[in-house]
Amino acid sequence: MPQATARRFLGHRAAIYALAPGARDGTFLTAGGDGWIAEWNVDDPENGQLIAKTEAQIFSLERIDADRSLVAGNMNGGLHFIREGTSTDVLHHRKGVYGLLNVGEWLFTLGGGGTIIRWDAVAKRPLESMQLSTAALRCIDYSPERNELAVGSSDHRIHLLDATDFTLKNTLSARHENSVFCLRYGPDGRKIFSGGRDAHLAVSELSTGAFHRIPAHNFTVNALAFRPDNQVFATASRDRTIKLWDTNTLELLKVLETVRDEGHRNSVNDLLWLGDRLVSVSDDRSGIVWSFTE
Repeated sequence: MPQATARRFLGHRAAIYALAPGARDGTFLTAGGDGWIAEWNVDDPENGQLIAKTEAQIFSLERIDADRSLVAGNMNGGLHFIREGTSTDVLHHRKGVYGLLNVGEWLFTLGGGGTIIRWDAVAKRPLESMQLSTAALRCIDYSPERNELAVGSSDHRIHLLDATDFTLKNTLSARHENSVFCLRYGPDGRKIFSGGRDAHLAVSELSTGAFHRIPAHNFTVNALAFRPDNQVFATASRDRTIKLWDTNTLELLKVLETVRDEGHRNSVNDLLWLGDRLVSVSDDRSGIVWSFTE
């Protein structure tokens, strides 16, 4: 079982909800309830830099590679497009913006009113929208192997869309008994790993429709992230823990806890792997850079 070392970073004045990679290697971004967006270096996490500030709580954050800009989604359904210290703000969703995803020339945004919008990522212009559900859309991922989007919803379902023509291909039910809060395609695009408000991890076989449910945490599973080698993935929960799992066997490898591992004191909200180090952020207003040794 790997040994974990925690380096905590502080600076936000409210819960931290979102993580995104930075523009430079070894950097990452955080955003949260104080409306701040900060940049950090994984090798020096104690010293962050405030790069933007908004008036509303930020729930989601994404970097757009084509023009090195950022987009943040807030609690009111608004989007903040940020580049070189300036922000262009638009309101396009009802309720919060819980999910953002940049895929090539497109940006996809998810709203609390159940709508997904496809944007021109560089022009920052909405192209088309779809009402997927009457419940909130919570998370999104893209499979290049399938040219497909997976969207998790508070209607307890996972919706699969064709990424090119933006049509609904399939809907996966019964994976979760409540809201789907996080999901990721497996390394080869053949499976979807998802976590929900029901505290379960579900693994769905897309070719057969079969799925497997695991009681993974004591409370909501908020985030799921694969290590770059895809051999290990991590889950984060409102139960304050982070768990590491073997991707192939689903064996539980490690639990990162509050006291024993100097972990988070409140809900863990998001995860990001940078090489073999894991970044986590929490309601306790702190982030942690985790390093692992055998």
